[in-house]
Amino acid sequence: MTRAVTPIAIYGAGGFGREVLQLVRDINAVRKTFDVRGFIVDGGFEAPESIQGLPVLGGVEWFVAHGDARLVIAVGSSAGRSRIAARIDAVCPDRYTTLVHPRAWVGEHVVIGAGSIVCAGALITTDIRIGRHVHVNIGTTVGHDALLDDFVTLNPGVNVSGNVALGRGVEVGTGSVLIPHVGVEEWSIIGAGSTVVRSLAANVTAVGAPARVIKVREHGWQDTGQS
Repeated sequence: MTRAVTPIAIYGAGGFGREVLQLVRDINAVRKTFDVRGFIVDGGFEAPESIQGLPVLGGVEWFVAHGDARLVIAVGSSAGRSRIAARIDAVCPDRYTTLVHPRAWVGEHVVIGAGSIVCAGALITTDIRIGRHVHVNIGTTVGHDALLDDFVTLNPGVNVSGNVALGRGVEVGTGSVLIPHVGVEEWSIIGAGSTVVRSLAANVTAVGAPARVIKVREHGWQDTGQS
């Protein structure tokens, strides 16, 4: 019996978009699973006509017109990814695929939501819930009983210890460490190389070892395009 191949498009034509294309190619090298149709970009975003032999298809209108295709949002910013998903969900919801690299290790009792991406070298142990549109980048570890809500971004080399809870849209910078039992509330940002040793409130930026709050944003900042 021939196994069905899923047509997909990659939203985002930047560096992470190309990394996601490689991720899909690595999946297909093990078993042909996806047919990548090309890249979708925001209006006004400058992109070449093709990337690594695949076309830049245009905006969301292409996705709307091709009802057989599924989508993954390869945009590194948690806030940016959330705004894109809101626009897509308004016209064609529930058409996302989930990507897990064949060289990621994902244990038993791990739930991964639609649209999420788990990159090569990620280690995800057990009894973990990962929400929708979460990015777990290369070389990242996630310990037991962790909770990663929708739109969380773990950049390369992040170490999330056991019983850590990351709220919606939390973004953790490259090489950061979160010790056991800490929580970071929604839409906060952890700077690269930080060590989180105590829980953090929503809408803050924290940096350093130990991580200290250096900026507080207004509620809802993620919907405004602010950084």
